[in-house]
Amino acid sequence: MLLRAVERPGGKLSEVITDDAELQGAYDLLEGERVDAEALCASFADASFERAASEPWIYAVIDGSSVHVTDLTGKKGLGTLGNLTHGGRGMKVITALGVDPRGVTVGLLGQVWWARTNARKASQTKRKTNAARPLADKETRHWVTAIEQARSRADAHGRRLWFQVDREGDNRDLLLALHASGHDFTVRAAWDRLTEATGEDQQRLRQRVAQEAPSGVYEVDVAGAPSRSPRIARMIVRTARVTLAMAPRGRSRKEQANLTLNVVWAREEGTTPPNEKPLDWLLLTSRPVDTFADAMAIVYGYTQRWRIEDFHRVWKSSSCRVEETQLRSPAAITVWGTILASVAGRIERLRLLARKTPDLPASVDLADHEIRALILLKRQRRARGERVADTMPTIGAATLWIAELGGFTGKSSGGPPGAITIRRGLEVLGPAARMLALVENRAG
Repeated sequence: MLLRAVERPGGKLSEVITDDAELQGAYDLLEGERVDAEALCASFADASFERAASEPWIYAVIDGSSVHVTDLTGKKGLGTLGNLTHGGRGMKVITALGVDPRGVTVGLLGQVWWARTNARKASQTKRKTNAARPLADKETRHWVTAIEQARSRADAHGRRLWFQVDREGDNRDLLLALHASGHDFTVRAAWDRLTEATGEDQQRLRQRVAQEAPSGVYEVDVAGAPSRSPRIARMIVRTARVTLAMAPRGRSRKEQANLTLNVVWAREEGTTPPNEKPLDWLLLTSRPVDTFADAMAIVYGYTQRWRIEDFHRVWKSSSCRVEETQLRSPAAITVWGTILASVAGRIERLRLLARKTPDLPASVDLADHEIRALILLKRQRRARGERVADTMPTIGAATLWIAELGGFTGKSSGGPPGAITIRRGLEVLGPAARMLALVENRAG
């Protein structure tokens, strides 16, 4: 099933598997609930750690998403999603995605699925009630589980993680879970928390860091957007070491937990257009910040969080289209979605390897029979006068050839191949590589 999904990525099982007997077997396997999605994800995590075996650490980017699934009868056992008045159905997912220090996706490290069965309309009263509930009764526990999955698998491989989490991670339970993991972490602050435990020196976080002299300045090329002007933003960096006073809301102050962390505050000054908000990143980290170079390493690490946004796009929309599944149970959807998540990770890895390390050999991510089939297909489609050698192509060349099989010409975007043309190219390459392997095995 995984091989077919690699060869022909797609959300509907009937589009991925075209052989009738294989398709029936796939339905029976998935709907029979005989596959453990967590064990499947653990095997993908093992492969991720092996891919990055030579790296000093792996960024573990954690973020949540929703997988909307059509459920016209309401009998699939799915949960509510989004605004309750709109009737959205599907499942919630927290993913821990591995990214190497170069910014290349290495694959899944963990994934937690659940159906939201007791959702209620948001209100201020509900928020206060939620804050007072124990962790076991809150959806935050799924984030903690994803952290624990990635942590335990990294420890089993003797590997070091550097967790990267957006503002959702600025949560007492999550910060304590990240601290307890024993691995490094960076979380973008969502709250202007109190620093120090008690007394006259008690200050808010931003007030405390603002007292520090700038440690350096850097520039960011800001792309234009509907609510953002294109510009070169001038970012002022300040750092500090603080102790956060984190008392659980709605519960006794005796349960307060103080956590000492470093803070890197990168804020735009002097280049913000009128009526626009300045760029502003307030990052909480366990990593040491003794120099400006240390601070910039924190900023760079946080930018790798965008890798999971790209992964979600490939998984849900552009290539794997997991939300098109027509499977009938949460268990089946979870297993199939986990398989497609692994495929989405591979497509992203090919795209990023070709951009960041194009001179590596194609064997860094392609199997031998895929490379041989790709060379044959390239020769069939080569331009007049173009020579295609039998030697190992680079991963940059191989990814370009795959994208060309998928219709990439470079004329419309002017940039390197994207996920859609890579996915289309894999649909051509996969069956050709499988046929070549069969012929070679029979001849051998």
